[in-house]
Amino acid sequence: MSNVENINLASMNMILSAGNARELYNQSMDCVENGDFTEGERLRAEQEITEAHKLQTRLLQEAIEEEHPTITVLMVHAQDTIMAVDSEIRLIRRLQKLYRNLACGKEEEG
Repeated sequence: MSNVENINLASMNMILSAGNARELYNQSMDCVENGDFTEGERLRAEQEITEAHKLQTRLLQEAIEEEHPTITVLMVHAQDTIMAVDSEIRLIRRLQKLYRNLACGKEEEG
């Protein structure tokens, strides 16, 4: 397999893992919106986004070691996807915290 093929394969796996994390976080948010504060899906999402970051780190380390690194369009797209999903995850975490705080406040008032 060529270097470009290896980079594209790793990039596709980064996109897949980040997309899986996005979907699991959205499912987790759906649960929280319905008052179910379980963390099971969020934990699985952590594994997915961690896998995407590991692949990202590996590709960047390999590129740094090359005199003329190969950067593919798919790799750029994968980097963009991870950045977008990271932003979404941060926002969802904050929203979930807000939902929990509101739920606790409602319980104390009732």
